[in-house]
Amino acid sequence: MKSFSLFGDRAFYKTLFTLSVPIMLQNLINSFVNMVDTVMIGRLGTTEIAAVGLANNVFFLFTMVLFGICSGGAIFTAQFWGKRNIQGIRKNTGLCLILDISVALVFTAAVIAVPEKILGIYSRDKAVIEAGVQYLKTLCPSFIPFGISFVFTLTLRSVERVRLAMVTTLIALFVNVVLNWVFIFGAGPVPAMGVRGAALATVIARFTELVLLLVISYKKKYEIAGSFAEFTSFNRAFVSRFLLITGPVILNEFIWALGITVQNIIFARTGTDAIAALNITNTFSQLTWVVFIGLGNGVAVLIGKKIGEGDETAARDYARRITIFAPLLSAAAALFLYPLSLLLPLVFNVNEAVLGFTSIMFIILCCSYPFRAFNMTLIVGVCRAGGDTIFCVLFEMIFMWGFSLPLGAAMAFFFHAPVWIIYLCLCSEDVLKMFCGLWRLKSGRWLNNVIE
Repeated sequence: MKSFSLFGDRAFYKTLFTLSVPIMLQNLINSFVNMVDTVMIGRLGTTEIAAVGLANNVFFLFTMVLFGICSGGAIFTAQFWGKRNIQGIRKNTGLCLILDISVALVFTAAVIAVPEKILGIYSRDKAVIEAGVQYLKTLCPSFIPFGISFVFTLTLRSVERVRLAMVTTLIALFVNVVLNWVFIFGAGPVPAMGVRGAALATVIARFTELVLLLVISYKKKYEIAGSFAEFTSFNRAFVSRFLLITGPVILNEFIWALGITVQNIIFARTGTDAIAALNITNTFSQLTWVVFIGLGNGVAVLIGKKIGEGDETAARDYARRITIFAPLLSAAAALFLYPLSLLLPLVFNVNEAVLGFTSIMFIILCCSYPFRAFNMTLIVGVCRAGGDTIFCVLFEMIFMWGFSLPLGAAMAFFFHAPVWIIYLCLCSEDVLKMFCGLWRLKSGRWLNNVIE
């Protein structure tokens, strides 16, 4: 048997980071702007930061449905790319566009029709709901352009063209930061609009991003730059196969996003201070977590491409390497993340209770990082690239919905436990998931060729 050396394949890491670093930077830019949004809105007060955090849960749920569609579609794109089947890539892109736009229309209609009822699910605080409605109704025109951009961005990643998405995101989100400052606090003839200003800045930024993606992709004639006929060239057989593989991914992301939504409900019903602490913790966490999002998406392209080429041995080797490397790297990321918690009193205008909750939650988050990194790279980077989508759904349902959410809810509503105990219970699923994930990885059942 050939001996295994974690860092023996330098070509793998070189290619992985060539793909992953632009994805990391793109997500880092997004996370940094989200952090700036949170800090700016946090200067307005606890109610505003809680309101925007709750309103963003709706956008988060929307994003996860889109991610389910597009990451499921990326399974096909990566394997088509391995065979250099450009027509296959374009018909897959077209189907993803139709599905994403349909989802965007549904979410837009719901936000316009019943925003109070939607936010009332999360909180009973009338002031928080009122501010959240203002933010959400202003934000919803961005849903359709964001959905279209999402398809193009993930497809570009799957065909190893990651720089364009990074550059357009950088430009668009620079626009977002500048307009945030102008619209939230007011400048010159522009009145201060508070949370509505933050949402309006996001809408303009999303349209900017879409225009840049479309213009540059078609000007350079990238693989995704198809005609209407190419985008709609799929037949019933392809749609059936697409839904068979992608349907569980969409369900997986929806179930996971709904679980995160329930987590937010648990914290929101515990108190406004608790949900504000959770929003701050998650915002800072995203600054380091972008590394693992990048690694997961990057290795998914490499594994999917190898499967499309018929090199299953290399695909298995890549899977083994990333599921060891990512948790090791996450330990270093956790050491970087914790000192950020010391900066909280300097940037947030919140009370001592929120700062106290957040400090303890940061420690718990750092301890969970290696387990979380393994699980994320296994699901997004390995199992989905191999078309093992049904396992991913079961993996999420059993541990999140069967264990951590009931435990967290019980601690919050029956035992009235401290906020950090509730957070610890909600993070506990990552440890159990890792053991199940190791079994699946070793079994080799995750690897399937979906385009033959």
